[in-house]
Amino acid sequence: MAPYAVYRGSAATPGTSLPTALIAIDQGTTSTRAIAFDAALDPLAVSQCELRQIYPAPGEVEHDPEEIWRAVVASTRDCMAKAGLAASDVGAIGITNQRETTVVWDRATGKPIHNAIVWQDRRTASLCDALRAAGHEPGVTAKTGLLLDPYFSASKIAWLLDTVEGARAAAEAGKLAFGTIDSFLLWRLTEGRVHATDATNAARTLLFDIGKGEWDADLCRLFGVPMALLPQVRDCAADFGTTDLFDGAIAIRGVAGDQQAATVGHGCFKPGMIKSTYGTGCFAVLNTGLERVASHNRLLTTIAYQLDGKRTYALEGALFVAGAAVQWLRDGLKIIGTAADAGTLAALADPAEQVYLVPAFVGLGAPYWDAQARGAIFGLTRNSGDAEIARATLESVGFQTRDLIEAMRADCPSAFTGAPVLRVDGGMAKSELTMQFLADILAMPVERPKVMETTAVGAAYLAGRASGLCPDLDAFAARWQCERRFAPRMDTAERDRKYAGWRDAVRRTLTPR
Repeated sequence: MAPYAVYRGSAATPGTSLPTALIAIDQGTTSTRAIAFDAALDPLAVSQCELRQIYPAPGEVEHDPEEIWRAVVASTRDCMAKAGLAASDVGAIGITNQRETTVVWDRATGKPIHNAIVWQDRRTASLCDALRAAGHEPGVTAKTGLLLDPYFSASKIAWLLDTVEGARAAAEAGKLAFGTIDSFLLWRLTEGRVHATDATNAARTLLFDIGKGEWDADLCRLFGVPMALLPQVRDCAADFGTTDLFDGAIAIRGVAGDQQAATVGHGCFKPGMIKSTYGTGCFAVLNTGLERVASHNRLLTTIAYQLDGKRTYALEGALFVAGAAVQWLRDGLKIIGTAADAGTLAALADPAEQVYLVPAFVGLGAPYWDAQARGAIFGLTRNSGDAEIARATLESVGFQTRDLIEAMRADCPSAFTGAPVLRVDGGMAKSELTMQFLADILAMPVERPKVMETTAVGAAYLAGRASGLCPDLDAFAARWQCERRFAPRMDTAERDRKYAGWRDAVRRTLTPR
């Protein structure tokens, strides 16, 4: 399919040239990347910096915000240099980010008061359990679409304010600021001029009413979060200020959490469209349009994107461990040298062996939401070895995704009346074996895009839309191209047998309630 013609909005002043490029800053859990795109959203250059993971105690995960900031500046500069871009060539920057990860910083100095508490972190499980036991979860879910879980930002903020000496008093005095990573980067990029976030990131805090589109005072009181900490909330494609840090002024015009940016990047704009991203974790998102579908199967009701003041909703299922399990094979068990080796090793597994890995390394996410569950392997025999464990690791991604799809089907059956297709992206989507098993266990076609940088594409598109470089949603969606389609080929009896074994393995992993 030929790319759409570059949309340039209103006419430029005669004799002037228009910017021709967009920059996406993709700040993820394990790396920071900057990707340059032309106005047709074809990649021009990429620069990446790995991000150190900090594990202070079991179940705790932190990042150094200063390390993140240095990586953003370095990767953006390097990317622009590789693409031969000056600031005047860049129409806008779009930011996409690991979502619930929490930073609190000093408004006067811009210095964080503590390391960022990462979305995977479970240290506030007891606080969430106490609030749930007190009967607060139904009211919280009614406003936020979320569950009382340490995954989200609110309990992380409370921990920081109660743990860091003097933090609570400073917060109540208006001296501190909270943000997810996007907000922290905006503050730094604009040199303290902008304290803002977008609706998709705000919707992941447990403090935001997704129906009203505003911070909720009652939720803030429940978690002990002063409202003076909170950023302004804007559309995903909006004016987020200007940065002068890259040898000239560049507008920042797009912000979205990584999974919402991927939803946009896949062109999943119609109700019933589904995408799943396989990075450190796995996140499946079902567009439900203007309707807020309340989940009865412990999925999340969230904001897919907000444009022109209008919110589009989604059902989301979050899995904490996907690619992280492959990292465990490499760094923990040391049975592979690189992530790409996992598929090669798994292909050697004995087909007569059926080993299950339940990768609850930091608890289980949707639809179980068991923060105390821990990983387990079932079905080992004397013949089981590295290959069988590798295959079980890759298959766990498919099994977990099916858990999510089954929950979506129960919550929103209208989305599955036709012939649904799952669009995929992320590092694990490159694995042929994993994607084929995914199609097999779902009994659903799986489509992998030609441009795999889907999250960054979404961020760049949002920035381009707000700056007049990119067209409307329909024109953008029409450009999406499938690189490979994986059709299901497993027979029903085998599929049912394998999935029943998985459900039994999960049952034995869950903590007693």
